[in-house]
Formats: sequence, structure tokens, C-alpha cells
Amino acid sequence: MHPMTQLSISVLSLQKYSEFHKAYSNGISKQKYWESYYEDAMNLMAKLPKVAAMIYNNTYKGGVQNQAQPGAHMAEGFAQMMGYNDKDLINLLCHYLVLHSDHEGGNVSAHAVQLVASALSDAYYSYSAGLNGLAGPLHGLANQEVLRWLLDVQKTLGPNPTDQQLEKFVRDTLAAGKVVPGYGHAVLREVDPRYTIQVKFGDKHLPDFELFKLVKQCLRIIPNVLKETGKVKNPWPNVDCSSGVLLYYYGIREFDFYTVMFGVSRAIGTLTMATWARVYGLPIERPGSVTLDWIKTHVN
Repeated sequence: MHPMTQLSISVLSLQKYSEFHKAYSNGISKQKYWESYYEDAMNLMAKLPKVAAMIYNNTYKGGVQNQAQPGAHMAEGFAQMMGYNDKDLINLLCHYLVLHSDHEGGNVSAHAVQLVASALSDAYYSYSAGLNGLAGPLHGLANQEVLRWLLDVQKTLGPNPTDQQLEKFVRDTLAAGKVVPGYGHAVLREVDPRYTIQVKFGDKHLPDFELFKLVKQCLRIIPNVLKETGKVKNPWPNVDCSSGVLLYYYGIREFDFYTVMFGVSRAIGTLTMATWARVYGLPIERPGSVTLDWIKTHVN
């Protein structure tokens, strides 16, 4: 079973502990909805590193479970329960959990959480829905797609390709009708600042790692090639260009687990915003609809 499937099911299985569900069933006032929703959000975020680590160990490490050290913070405990205690990796996870939490509410996973929560579904139902969106190839799988592409570059061209070789590889990728993963963003029109932060981390901790040097080389080559097509609104790298490579360097090389880590991070932002939605008493979302005649009239 895919790790994301396991995570979504695990979250749903925890729904029986929902404080909001209990409060709502007992007829709590609307003005107090946020209090029990807040408890659910905090309880779920506290459980997620343990749940994700159990999935990791059961799927990849023979089921041997590790314990977090007393007093460990979220990222530190997460790493320790996965079997890692490297201080630099823990530092990376601190960056990772913050940078992937929720950069704008319009992405699939963030909006899915908000949409489901607007029906007064509790945090467990809502967050599980967001995970199912995050599992899609056009969303949360992007960082592992970038990593696969970079490894394919090295497999084809060797560990240290020249700029000319890399440029040709990029052009050949585009000519084959494929995209260069990790470049372009639906909202940003500049280099993703999260990418920049992670590259600075790499410059400090793994400057000589060949795969990381390839990431920086791509920034020199790929945007110029994409600009030539005249079809790309944003030719700059997003966070997915760097995040997978950093995890790979520190030994986390189980690609299908990357989205689970992304999911743990995404809970921080989405459950916070869902709680604020209850504070403000926001209504249920009801998307507008149009008829076929409207489409014929307004779309050429």
C-alpha cells in the first residue's frame, strides 16, 4: 500500500478522537466551534510525526520502531522516530516543515482542506481530504519527479555534465513533448524564495555534492531555454527543485515517502487556516456554476 494511502487512512482512523465532533453533537454554540477545532488541529499535528514515522519504518525498515528523545521538538522527534539523529538533517527538517506548510491557500491540498472544513467536517476528515489531493502527480509528487529527472541527467550525461550537454538535454526533453519538472509556478513569477532558502542550506552543508551542484547548474541553463519558447510565464525554479535533493543527500531515498513528509508539513498551515475559518464563522463553500450556453458565449 502506498505510504500516502496509509497516511490518509491513519488520519481517518483517528477521527474517533475528534473533540469538535463531540462538541458539535452536544450542541455547542457556533461562537465556540473554534475552541474544539483548535484542540483537534493541535492534537492531530502532534500525532502526525509519530504516524508518519511508523509508516516509514513499517514500509522500509522492517517494522522496527524508534522512539523520540524526551523533550524533542517536532522536527527532531520526527527524525529520531524515523531512525535519524544527524543534527544537520534535523536542521533541514526544521526548514522543510516550515517551508512546505502552506504558501498560498489556492493549491489543491490547502484548498481541499478548507473546502471540506467549510462543511463543518472536523480536522481529521478535512486534513485527510487534503492529503488525497497532495498525492496527485501535479501537486505533491513534484519533488520526487524533479529528483528522478536530475538522476536521469546524471545517468545519461555523467555526474558532472557541461553546460552545453545540459542545455541539449533540456532541449531534447522539451522536443519530446515533456516538461522540465520543478520549473514554473502557478502563482509565483520569480525564483521561489523557498528554493533560495534551501539552496543556501545546501551551500553551507553539501556544496560538493554532485547532485546539488547540478541543481545550481540547472538554474544557469534552464530558465534561458524556457524563455526562448515564449510559452512559459515563469521560467524560474520552485521549491521542488531543491527539496528532494537535500533529503536524498541525508539518506532518505525512499521517493514515495517524500509526499508523506510534505503532508506532515502541510498540516501546520492548513489546519491553522481551518481553525481561523471557525473563528471567523466562514460559511460553507459553494462554487459557482455555468451553463453550456454561457461557455459558448464567453469562450472563443
